Amino acid sequence: MLDACAELVDEVGYEGLTTTLLAERAEVAIGSVYQFFPDKRAIVQALTLRTMESYLQRLDERFASDDLTHWWDGVDAGIDEYITMHRTVPGFRTLHFGDVVDLHLLDEQRDNNGVIADQLARVLTERFGLDAPDLRFHLEVAVEAADALIKLAFRRVPEGDERVLAEAKALIREYLHRQVDARAEVAQPN
Repeated sequence: MLDACAELVDEVGYEGLTTTLLAERAEVAIGSVYQFFPDKRAIVQALTLRTMESYLQRLDERFASDDLTHWWDGVDAGIDEYITMHRTVPGFRTLHFGDVVDLHLLDEQRDNNGVIADQLARVLTERFGLDAPDLRFHLEVAVEAADALIKLAFRRVPEGDERVLAEAKALIREYLHRQVDARAEVAQPN
């Protein structure tokens, strides 16, 4: 059902998605849909959670490789995976991490991009031992900026405007370098 939901969201958008359309596409009885999901929001939430898990798994795999030598390589990997998912994962270009439906779809207390920033902070800290003041805050700002610029790139060109994507990566890297590296250096005693 989640695969059918992802296809339909790409075709008709969140507003056009109905449980009836979903049942037809998934080739199940409407009662089967309601057995697992009370409404379309719950279906989209399940799809978004699956997508988030996939994103984090992709990041873990990238971070486990020896190709990443510095924390900003990890940031680049996070951006690259987000772009790849826009291009390859059904439903992702429309739903992203659920912000189309609800800014608090992933967590009632934090907005969706805040959840992503928390996860990035976790993997950057685990993989690179990054310990910078206000890391989570700066990552949340970076995620918001990257999200907006990547959406712009995909509005301009269906496969993503490479110039905008390159600028997004450069902007995020420079911002985080200024906020994270510079502050970490100041915080370290001589």
